[in-house]
Amino acid sequence: MRKRAFREVVALLDPALQQHPNDPNFLRLYGVALARLNRLAEAEQKLTHVIRLLPGLAQAHEDLSEVFLRQGRIDDAIRSLKMAVRHDPSSGQAGQKLGELLAQTGRGLEADEVFRKLLDDDATRKALAEAMDLSRAGDEAAAEKAYRSILKKDPDDVDALRLLGVLCARQERFNDAEAYFRRAVDVAPDFWKAWVNLGAACNEQQKFAEAERAYLRALELRPGSVHALEKLGTNCMNDGRLEDAIGWLDKALAIDPAHFPSLLCLGHALKTVGRQQDAIDAYRRCARAKPDFGEAWWSMANLKTFRFEDAELREMEQQLSRMPATTDGEDSAISLHFALGKAFEDRKDYRTSFAHYLEGNARKRAKVSYDPIEFQRMNDRIIDVFSGEFFRAHEGQGFADDSPILIVGMPRSGSTLLEQILASHSQVEGTAELHYLLRSATETGLNRADGIKYPECMNELAPHQIEGLGREYIENTLQHRSGSRHFIDKMPNNFTGIGFLHTILPNARVIDARRHPLDSCLGTFKQLFARGQVFSYDLYDLAHYYIEYARMMRHWNEVLPGKVLTVQYEEVVDGLETQAHRVARHCGLGWEDRMLYFHETRRAVKTASSEQVRRPIYPDSVHTWRRFEGCLDELIDYLEPVLLELPPELRPRSGHS
Repeated sequence: MRKRAFREVVALLDPALQQHPNDPNFLRLYGVALARLNRLAEAEQKLTHVIRLLPGLAQAHEDLSEVFLRQGRIDDAIRSLKMAVRHDPSSGQAGQKLGELLAQTGRGLEADEVFRKLLDDDATRKALAEAMDLSRAGDEAAAEKAYRSILKKDPDDVDALRLLGVLCARQERFNDAEAYFRRAVDVAPDFWKAWVNLGAACNEQQKFAEAERAYLRALELRPGSVHALEKLGTNCMNDGRLEDAIGWLDKALAIDPAHFPSLLCLGHALKTVGRQQDAIDAYRRCARAKPDFGEAWWSMANLKTFRFEDAELREMEQQLSRMPATTDGEDSAISLHFALGKAFEDRKDYRTSFAHYLEGNARKRAKVSYDPIEFQRMNDRIIDVFSGEFFRAHEGQGFADDSPILIVGMPRSGSTLLEQILASHSQVEGTAELHYLLRSATETGLNRADGIKYPECMNELAPHQIEGLGREYIENTLQHRSGSRHFIDKMPNNFTGIGFLHTILPNARVIDARRHPLDSCLGTFKQLFARGQVFSYDLYDLAHYYIEYARMMRHWNEVLPGKVLTVQYEEVVDGLETQAHRVARHCGLGWEDRMLYFHETRRAVKTASSEQVRRPIYPDSVHTWRRFEGCLDELIDYLEPVLLELPPELRPRSGHS
């Protein structure tokens, strides 16, 4: 049993039960093994036999509840767990399962009573509850200390391991989270929740194959689990396996057609493959299934070419007016403000629209951590290290691979359009916004005993170490590529890592996607990002980030002349062919006319511009900031240093800047 060799268990117990057909221990082990082999009807028969022989055996009732759960018989599972707790009130595991099932089925008062008794009877569980309260209250340092205190007494406490992992994941310490979840499933191989958490931690690190294995194990433990099926769909979508994703999500929705997380994810997958109307239908089904789920409404707004009906706008306003003051309620309220901002913008009511964007951003800013001064200091250090002298000293080093093409810049500045133009070339494929470059940079020197970290540690790397970093980046990207000569990494924030990139991959190409500063910042301010871009939710932070971006690009152009090609969005709109030729030459590509017909290229596009780049070039998004000019005084004042560098006709009207 401990080795999970369940077929061997059955083979061993068959002859034993022939001699002792009523031995409750043999029967119980046999039933558990059958359940693990998914022979659920036989498992139920054996465990029921045990209970007839020993009605007070709490463990048999708990085992039977697992069989019922795997069959989707929730009420039967609850009854079995109640019997387990009645016969062994000290069974914290059975009580925990019972409380969770009651809570999941909407029987909150019963669940609260079960959990209260658990706390009264178990000091460790009480300590766990207190740690969870600390975490919910936002005191994560105290919560982590409390979890570690529990683990110091019992290193195998699987609940503490899992909850500490959840805390690390919330702090985006996904590597640490993964380690805790792995320990939890090592100790308790049937710990369903920990397998799901492990899958999520691996997914966040783009370890998609490992995440899939974890989710499949969770599905094995809970066959027919809509949650596990939805997670498998999400993982496949993030891995770029869109048809597989749609398949898993269809399976989830066949079981529960109103499962709103699956409907949301299905909408995302359909949008990514270009099935826009199907995506809209999925999002609308999601909003009908859970009208107070703000992300469903924002997902429709985020289609950009979508327009809300009047009845939908009124429904969003009503949902916002009664949104509860809870964490989930706050997240939905934020999404609804952004969605309403888009709805009123489409109706040309720009003041009401901007008021919603302001409120949504203000609420989101309160939930994220960002220090603009620390960002500026880090850029100072990068500029100091990656000087002209540094590059002269490291000339000829690095990994010689020339396959990467990086597109950097601010979000919402035309980078997806440039990616689509380039990915229409026969030798180039788009991948995703990859995290490998900046992760590799910040992890370089991380564990040095002398405390010297990136970027200063770059001064002391040997040539073979620098080459190894370049090779590692290329190897990490292989899972996202299908064999084209070149690939695109479109992570916009990579602009701070251009010096690191040139050091480890001197032949990589870089394109800087530029747009009018006010269009760029306003477009970013109107976007509710799924993750990251924490600078974007406050006008000062946003303007400061743009100014830092412009400063960093000036530095790279000075110390690495010719490394970066700057492509202005407005010039692409005015002269697509001229700019496409420039891009092809910079990337060392022969000209192909298909680059002009980028909108006909069939490929997955994950960003907010996914529908727009499937249309021919259009001027609608040029100088959109002028529509909101009366609302942008604060942003214009913050951006004054870069706005004064523009030609007079591109600056705000007098009285602003």
